[in-house]
Amino acid sequence: MEDVDYYYDDDELGFNDSDYYHLHTVCNKEAVRSFASVFLPVVYALTLATGLAGNALVVAVYASRVRLRTLTDVCILNLAASDLLLLLTLPFWAADAVHGWHLGAAACKAVSFLYSANFSCGMLLLACVSVDRYRAVARSGGPAGPGPGPRAWKRWLLVMVALWVCVAFLGLPELLFSTVKHSPHGLACTAVYPHGMARPAKAALELLEVTLRFLLPLVVMAWCYGHVGRALGRATWARSRRKWRALRVLLVVVAVFLLTQLPYSAVKLWRAMDIIYGLVTDCGLSKRLDQALQVTEALALSHACVNPLLYALMGSSFRAHVLKLAKRVGRWLGRHGPGEGEGPAPVEMALRSRAQTQSQSGSGDQDTSTFTI
Repeated sequence: MEDVDYYYDDDELGFNDSDYYHLHTVCNKEAVRSFASVFLPVVYALTLATGLAGNALVVAVYASRVRLRTLTDVCILNLAASDLLLLLTLPFWAADAVHGWHLGAAACKAVSFLYSANFSCGMLLLACVSVDRYRAVARSGGPAGPGPGPRAWKRWLLVMVALWVCVAFLGLPELLFSTVKHSPHGLACTAVYPHGMARPAKAALELLEVTLRFLLPLVVMAWCYGHVGRALGRATWARSRRKWRALRVLLVVVAVFLLTQLPYSAVKLWRAMDIIYGLVTDCGLSKRLDQALQVTEALALSHACVNPLLYALMGSSFRAHVLKLAKRVGRWLGRHGPGEGEGPAPVEMALRSRAQTQSQSGSGDQDTSTFTI
């Protein structure tokens, strides 16, 4: 087969990450753009509605009642904030898919940067949560402390600052190269690279995103949760039923991450290999790859909706705080609910000594952390 030359056509996907290329021969992708103009606004609207409700609830509960006692709590709060920023970019991309981009180059750069940086931030925060849960297991035999001290707060602040600086760096290419491109199909917000570096730059960025957004968090989560699972299996303080319920939570966390992120990362990896080696030589396959990218990226975005359920609402202590907040809001609105009890105390998934468990169960102020069941 003779070599096929590729060139960049930044409006091919009708999608926010649409600086893809197609065959030098004519490949009409009007069907891809039509699919995107219907599919993306519907999916983005559903994702925005559910994600805003869940993540706003997490932020409201932490702001109103829950004290940040662990690094996991800090990560959950930052994760909710990051997901909210990511979700707020979706209306712009939905409008872009339907009508094209009409907000100018500055808005294009800002929205592209927020999307890329917060997508990366969410994945790295999930890895950070798993590391903190592993450290909690490693310290389970130590004495119970009164709460985080100044040194702990400084460490947490340094971790968060380092993480946000890292994700800002990952979003820097979008800030530098995103612009409004004119094409026969209208205006599009996309990354346009300088002549001569488009293919290597795009391939490198695709591989970097797959590594930092998927492979690194997956390896960290698998290693940390594997150790937590083995520690739970050896635990003697918890009954077998509670122990396996905690293990199921770990499995659900990893399974949801794989389900939402693996398909998108696989398509991105194939895309990077295509840029490097020119694997796609058929117009039909190129269009199917474009649509696969749209569908799998929408699936990956759904993780921003699932995060509040996995990392906050799954905890019974967090649910108790949600009920308290609902009652206060109800009283503020003049609707008084029945004065019911707050339910049973949570079982911490982070292993603690029997003495610690007893001392915490006698405390009136529950410690809300990610992994309570």
